[in-house]
Amino acid sequence: MVSDKSQYRGYEIRLRQEWSNWCANVFPVRDDVPIFALSPLWTLSSSRAEALAAAKRQIDDNLGTEPERHVA
Repeated sequence: MVSDKSQYRGYEIRLRQEWSNWCANVFPVRDDVPIFALSPLWTLSSSRAEALAAAKRQIDDNLGTEPERHVA
């Protein structure tokens, strides 16, 4: 099992590979953000990038915010 971590808007996104799919769990890392009850199967994806993007969309949807935009 391969795993990976990423941070986004006060949350840690833990990605793990199970068989040929990627799953994501979301955990708060700051006291000022709400706890989400998200099933990792909501972010079941065929690629790591898709699972990470799905988890970020879920965070944005739950916070009621627009996605972060990065300027190069």
